[in-house]
Amino acid sequence: MVASMTGFGRDKQTIADYDITVEIKSVNHRYFEFSSRLPRAYQFLDERLKSFCHEKVSRGKVEVSVIVEDHSEDAVELQVNQQYADAYIKALHALAEQYELKDDITLRSFVGNNDIFVARRKEADEQLIVDAVLTVAAAAVDKFVEMRRIEGGRLKNDVNERCEKILERVSFVEERSPQTVKEYRERIEQKVRELIGDVQVDEQRLLTETAIFADKIAVAEETVRLRSHIRQLCTYLEGDEAIGRKLDFVVQEMNREANTIGSKAQDLEIAKAVVDIKSEIEKIREQIQNIE
Repeated sequence: MVASMTGFGRDKQTIADYDITVEIKSVNHRYFEFSSRLPRAYQFLDERLKSFCHEKVSRGKVEVSVIVEDHSEDAVELQVNQQYADAYIKALHALAEQYELKDDITLRSFVGNNDIFVARRKEADEQLIVDAVLTVAAAAVDKFVEMRRIEGGRLKNDVNERCEKILERVSFVEERSPQTVKEYRERIEQKVRELIGDVQVDEQRLLTETAIFADKIAVAEETVRLRSHIRQLCTYLEGDEAIGRKLDFVVQEMNREANTIGSKAQDLEIAKAVVDIKSEIEKIREQIQNIE
């Protein structure tokens, strides 16, 4: 199924003593590019998340954000810097003696001293964290992928509609092209008669000139190839694999055929039709930039 490169997914779960939130979003990019925003203590998740996302996404600039909140009772351990505390108390005693102050050191004397009390988070169980985060990430990625597929369906429908419009204009060109040859012959014959009056027109010469003109403006090969490219594009849209790069190439070929038809156009109506065709091809090109 066609997938857009733009998407968003979010999930939050409580696993063991951890509240875990994972968000994943992506925008257009020529290749797969990954970045993550992780808590400092959980940087080891980066490569695991990158591999996990790459299994689901082949193209796009993907960003994953992870929040981990530890609510276990021993999540934080408060440690005392014993050497600093000893030196601190010794300095207070010396200060009291030197200035004949009341030596009434209490615990209050140490409150707020960040050099004595050091808060340390308990060392995380790395495998537990990995398993828990990937569980939440899987749910977030499912939502993310579903959003990309929904948007991809819209892109597919739009591209198919534009292909139909192109085919309508191609049919007009194919029908109109032989008529332009007939009109060209009539114009030549009329001009010749204006010049030579009732003298017999050289029919063979007239046929030769008409044939040269017909060959010059013939676009049958180009319209056949253009139709073929459109069929190929529509076939790719029905597949399940990443098709963005293939579509880029096909649209380039479609544009090349349209340019050739335009360069051969000797008729105003055909020229207008070619402008319409190229306009639709350009709109398709813009749309497929969003397709994975």
